[in-house]
Amino acid sequence: MNQENLAIISNEKTQNINNKVFCDNIDMKSVPEGLSQNFNVELFLRKSKVERISHQINLKKIFLSGSILTFLLKIWNRSAKHKKYLVISLSPYTFFACLLLFILKKRVYLYLRSDGYEEYRCYSKIFGPIIYHVMFAISSKITNLIVCRSHLLRKKTGFVVSPSQLNDKWFSKRKEPNLNQIKILYIGRIKKEKGIFSFLNLIKKIEENIKIKIINSEKKYDKRLDSKNVEIINFENKNDSIIEVYDDHNVFILPSFTEAHPQVLDESLARLRPVIIFPEISHVKRDREGVFVAERKAESLVKVIGFIMKNYFEIQKKMIKNNLPTKKAFLNEISKIIKNEKSK
Repeated sequence: MNQENLAIISNEKTQNINNKVFCDNIDMKSVPEGLSQNFNVELFLRKSKVERISHQINLKKIFLSGSILTFLLKIWNRSAKHKKYLVISLSPYTFFACLLLFILKKRVYLYLRSDGYEEYRCYSKIFGPIIYHVMFAISSKITNLIVCRSHLLRKKTGFVVSPSQLNDKWFSKRKEPNLNQIKILYIGRIKKEKGIFSFLNLIKKIEENIKIKIINSEKKYDKRLDSKNVEIINFENKNDSIIEVYDDHNVFILPSFTEAHPQVLDESLARLRPVIIFPEISHVKRDREGVFVAERKAESLVKVIGFIMKNYFEIQKKMIKNNLPTKKAFLNEISKIIKNEKSK
């Protein structure tokens, strides 16, 4: 049986090292690779000047571009081969790609993984949301929306999916926590909107003996991370060994100012490690056990950490009942949407 062709387009920055393409975001590896089981996939991405060696993308046809002009030209040059496109995230690059594909009369699915309004507000409080609003207003009329949270549809019609990277390994051979010391883990990009600098400023005001490990996917030094309590690791292979990293800590911190469906939250919950978030993203808690909301104040953070450490095993008993989404189910769901087998 012949497979359909599918072009996947993303704003994700990647790097080509010895004809191997690497990215920071695990989604940009797992989604194209997973969909390649059901489609003939071609992938269009941006080049990065920053070294990124977290995840190698194992696809035969990957097209990298250093400018928005070459990005659009490569999409146009390959357009005769494709009727369907999956565009991941909305940015100037992907917005103009959507316009081009609309002119070419292609069927486009726009997959939004986060709240662009909030992300753009981090760059410019006034102009950021305006820019995103214009892109979203136009794109939502010329594409089929797929989102990971229903509020991202902004009253538009679309599909809601449950992204996940979890397979059977995440739920097996769980390790007992060491509660002799508070060990907090952060995994993510070192960006302002991720709230990591805000969190570290809070930690500096706390006298408790707390160890913090930051897993950073970019080989990029930032002096704002300097602290005697902080260990920074440039993680190069976020697969099986990352499970051991979760297990070696007893609390996960997700200090972001904006999130839609953070994968690291479900990963931590799968390993029965409680998660602390802040009010700006309280919506990601939903009905999940083991997620605690602290105010962005030192005294509130200390109180929440203390509660978790004191009631750790009772919290874990409740966390076992969490019904977490799986990677297999997510890929099946998004494949059915693209094949037009699932109704809105």
